[in-house]
Amino acid sequence: MNIVVNEDLKAYIDPLTPEEHDALERSLLAEGCRDALVLWGDVLVDGHNRYGICQQHNIPFQTLQSTFFKTVDDVHLWMIDQHLGRRSVSDFQRGVLALRKREILSGRKLIAAETTSPSATAGAAPIDPLKSREGIAKVARLSSNQVVLIEKIQKQATPEVVAAVKSGAISINAAAAVSTLPEEEQVAAAMGGKEHLLQAAKRVRETRKRAKTDEPTDPVQDTMDALKSRITELEAENGKLREQLAAWMG
Repeated sequence: MNIVVNEDLKAYIDPLTPEEHDALERSLLAEGCRDALVLWGDVLVDGHNRYGICQQHNIPFQTLQSTFFKTVDDVHLWMIDQHLGRRSVSDFQRGVLALRKREILSGRKLIAAETTSPSATAGAAPIDPLKSREGIAKVARLSSNQVVLIEKIQKQATPEVVAAVKSGAISINAAAAVSTLPEEEQVAAAMGGKEHLLQAAKRVRETRKRAKTDEPTDPVQDTMDALKSRITELEAENGKLREQLAAWMG
């Protein structure tokens, strides 16, 4: 049977570490491929790593046709849910997957709205758990702030910086900071490795702090703040004076 490896689907799978790949290879060579590879037509849905090793060593394997998928989006959503449930998936990748899930579901709703009569859609709209950043954060087991940073990385970061955060070389916070730099500076930092990326992120943060410190102040607001502070001091002094007067008058 001709099995098709769809690169778009394969992109949803985090590559195995060399140690994980070696362990899977030893297991397949010793015990064979016990679990069937899941197919949708001739497209491989589940078992990409096992399939590659079996092809390399001519290890026999079984296949199973899935009857749950009607469109490629069904396959995408299934793979996303599978990976969101795995502990080995990084925070960044979980955020990317949850955002991709929202994108797919939003596209489906748009198509449904365009092809459904207004009378059929009357009434309360169904609750969408991925409509807000809080909903995405809950699905991805992240904070809302992390979701914001991941969105920023997706929009602004160069492929080199994205690769660094996906590999775990730098954190989501550091990658988001580096992503604000011009593209050539991002690439240069990424080519320099982890230390250069961390230094670039540090420079961005320090620049932000200096800019915040140097921000022009509002003279009127400053005067009001000073008056409020002085009033508070005077009230405290008056309170002490009243206590002393009361003590003298016995």
